[in-house]
Amino acid sequence: MKSKILVLGAIIAMMASCNSNKFKVEGNIEGATDTTQLVLEVSSNGNWLILDSISPDAKGHFSVSEEAPEYPNIYRLRMGGQSIYFPIDSLDKLTINTKLAQFGTQYTVAGSQHAEQVMKIDQEAMQMGNASEAEMKAWKHKLAEQIVADPSGIVAYYAINKYVNNRPLFDPADDFDLRIVGAVANAFYTFKPQDPRTDFLVSVLTDGQKRRRMNSEATDTVYADVASLIDIKLQDYNGTTHDLKDVAAKHSTVLLNFTIYQADFSPVFNKMLNDLYSKYKGRGFEIYQVSVDPDNVAWSQAAKNLPWITVYEPLGINGQSVGAYQVTGAPTSFVIRNGEIVERVEDASKLEAALARHI
Repeated sequence: MKSKILVLGAIIAMMASCNSNKFKVEGNIEGATDTTQLVLEVSSNGNWLILDSISPDAKGHFSVSEEAPEYPNIYRLRMGGQSIYFPIDSLDKLTINTKLAQFGTQYTVAGSQHAEQVMKIDQEAMQMGNASEAEMKAWKHKLAEQIVADPSGIVAYYAINKYVNNRPLFDPADDFDLRIVGAVANAFYTFKPQDPRTDFLVSVLTDGQKRRRMNSEATDTVYADVASLIDIKLQDYNGTTHDLKDVAAKHSTVLLNFTIYQADFSPVFNKMLNDLYSKYKGRGFEIYQVSVDPDNVAWSQAAKNLPWITVYEPLGINGQSVGAYQVTGAPTSFVIRNGEIVERVEDASKLEAALARHI
């Protein structure tokens, strides 16, 4: 009977272990002792919440375990005013090794690809302390390519919220930076609408768009009452290239639209476009729609069923056409009349009225 009780107890212990949903961070801090104080904290969109306070053993080894997050999030291990940052995705097990004197500046993080990517970003950022403007720009562009490759990932979220030399690495007041922030915000909005970071990212993007419009309204040619047309040459789902200037030359009125087919607003928005297209197609009207989706699958499937010109921007929100028209959110539209841009429309509810003024 006793052996059966022992076996049953072991099974229960194993089941409890399997059902635990925790992550673990451990490692060694050379030079630390059991009097060294470490704090594990979790990010809440820029605010830091304390999860636990721990001390290493006499040899500097430490270990801490906490409940895994529902969505990937950023954590940090802090010692005084120095911190080591890392993402946690569910049941990660990370190992951090450093020295007491170089805590937060010289360390290694291992155990997950995302954690290693964040470590690399932080280490490169430290080297940018005395970098020239050209060096900083080159590094940001390289980092932007990494962000755009996985805009809905936790590393992208971390990168666009990082500060270097007490300044935001990606400042929404800057045109290029705003496009990168927009890529991340749109990706989270499309693929992770329930993520607790999504609303924060959308608000950052919206605020940046407002600031950008206020700063450039007087001088930005795209926002002017009448502006010269910037050409776009992109391919449709059949691989046929469509030249925007050629389309504008053949039609008295063209609606240039930048959109995201995978966004929640897309079905309703395209239904509205279809109504407008049916209403005006016999009056020299055409739509030139640019998809900036992260991938072309959803776009190509939907594009086959649309009667207007639909093309794909392969670089998404970081594409040349997006930059040329300074698009910072979707949907964004431009009314083109007789080859000239006559109005920019960012509020979809005002699109029908805008077309009516120019057709």
